[in-house]
Amino acid sequence: MTAKTSSRHLRLRLSSLLLLGLCTAAVHAAPNFQLPVCGKSSTQWRVSNWSGHNPAHAADINWGSGDADLGKPVAAAAAGTVIKAAYDTNTGYGRNIVIDHGGGWRTRYAHLNAMSVSKGQTVRRGQKIGTVGKSSAKYTFAAHLHYEQIYNGSVRDPIINGVTVPYGGVRYFSAGDCNTSGGSATGTVRTNGANLNIRSGPSTNYSVVGSLANGSKVTIYCQTYGQSISGYYGTSSIWNRIGSGKWIPDAYTYTGSSGFVAPRC
Repeated sequence: MTAKTSSRHLRLRLSSLLLLGLCTAAVHAAPNFQLPVCGKSSTQWRVSNWSGHNPAHAADINWGSGDADLGKPVAAAAAGTVIKAAYDTNTGYGRNIVIDHGGGWRTRYAHLNAMSVSKGQTVRRGQKIGTVGKSSAKYTFAAHLHYEQIYNGSVRDPIINGVTVPYGGVRYFSAGDCNTSGGSATGTVRTNGANLNIRSGPSTNYSVVGSLANGSKVTIYCQTYGQSISGYYGTSSIWNRIGSGKWIPDAYTYTGSSGFVAPRC
């Protein structure tokens, strides 16, 4: 093999690895996390990712001072499945909820005054899951929400409404209304012009039961993992149920997020 040929093979291999990395990143991209509190308010919420916090990169979220936040509604930052809703007696978390959003992403909501969801329950983005409190088996402090965004077991600097709160930094966000809808989400079919096949299940191995034109609006009733598909929005194994026995790949659906936006099926 000549030096020229070897160099060409190296470039091709690097290009292939880069492409693979981009596809992997698309599958595991963070959900479109919203502010994890809800309810109309003329005052913004302060999100503090302060140096020295335990664990590092977790955030404290406040509306006012002292116990002004006590009892205010806490919301799911993204759709997912509750994998924990309990009072910790061996940590400082107190009443805390952990939600699995898929793709290695989880969120934790701690020191709650009350919890309104249970383990195994699916939740919508913006759904009320509890209220702000100051519960803890180890610490005494004013009411606030302790919030963590976790990827593959590691707490990350939180991204809220597309804005990163850096370690040691503070950002302000306005709360939106609590999501009290039936749990569905909306999407738009995006292809390179061709119609998109509707399948009877979350894989191309299932039969075709219809088709949708590019630009069609759909209601997504729930989502699940299925066959990995490379489409208009990259590569994803998420599939969207748009009706009874009707499925389309998320890789061809614009939802505003590369993660889950509706309850799990």
